Amino acid sequence: MEGFAPERIFHAIETRGLRKVYPPPTPRRRRLLSPRAAPGSHAAPGGAVTAEGIVALHGLDLEIRGGEFFGLLGPNGAGKTTTIGILTTRVLPTSGQARVAGADVVAEAVRVRQLIGVVPQRPNPDRSLTALENLQYHAAYFGISSSVARARAQELLDRLGIGERGASKTDQLSGGQLQRLMIARALVHEPRVLFLDEPTVGLDPKARLELWDILRDLHQQGRTIVMTTHYMEEADQLCERVAIVDRGQLLALDTPSALKAQAPGGTLIELALDGDSAAIAEKVRGLEGVLRAEAQPGVLRVFSDRGGRIISPLIQLAEEEGRHVDNIGLQEPSLETLFISLTGRKLE
Repeated sequence: MEGFAPERIFHAIETRGLRKVYPPPTPRRRRLLSPRAAPGSHAAPGGAVTAEGIVALHGLDLEIRGGEFFGLLGPNGAGKTTTIGILTTRVLPTSGQARVAGADVVAEAVRVRQLIGVVPQRPNPDRSLTALENLQYHAAYFGISSSVARARAQELLDRLGIGERGASKTDQLSGGQLQRLMIARALVHEPRVLFLDEPTVGLDPKARLELWDILRDLHQQGRTIVMTTHYMEEADQLCERVAIVDRGQLLALDTPSALKAQAPGGTLIELALDGDSAAIAEKVRGLEGVLRAEAQPGVLRVFSDRGGRIISPLIQLAEEEGRHVDNIGLQEPSLETLFISLTGRKLE
């Protein structure tokens, strides 16, 4: 495998053949997995269970430019958090290489940690400290003097709209305010690359939109931002480029608009059925306006250029096969429909 050229540091992040295998489940853990999570199948924890273990990443290759807002989009268990864990030095790769701002994440882990800021999936402040003290305490890890740290911490809290909450204990903050504090903590040592792992999970719609504005502002300042998400709208609205990953593999990578252009044409109609849909799908493919039809357990997926007008014939065919339609869904071409076409599954 070809290694990195030392001078090629114009990429904020590079990975080559990045692979991660977790230890195999214990006998008790195997019993807790679903029947489909046998060796060689896909397990809920985020990878294929093999004799080697749980394969969370299958040779991931990425290049993320300096100053780019980059998204890793995929469902829970896709390998997003493992990727972030490796890039932030919390997880050791099984094989392959990864560099952040030119520094190797394994050989130069200390250097990497100086260059990055991390907003974890679940906020983890020191609950015995105030918001301001949390930032000062974190800054001390990077050798920042107390006077500089206090001024910088207050400036960040002000900039993120929670300046008046500096003296509050973290348990007194709302979910949105706590997430802003985590971003301030990640920025207090002025990192070159900011990582955010599912930053808006659990936030109400208003707090989510406010956080989007904050992230846009940070990006406009020239920061490199890498964000994991399983919300297609979030990736579409914020990211310059998006990598779609599932079960440890990179499925597609491009701008949101280019990815949406790759989605199958027509409207996606999903019929939830009370039984097998294979026989129905075979007949549906002969209907006028049907571009594609897929049979999934309990679900019939149809891509049509006739939009909702195709629903009535679909229901009629389902009833002729003795199936009852429990629910109907329609979606225009999007990152979600692209993901469904690539994997046969939904993002969430």
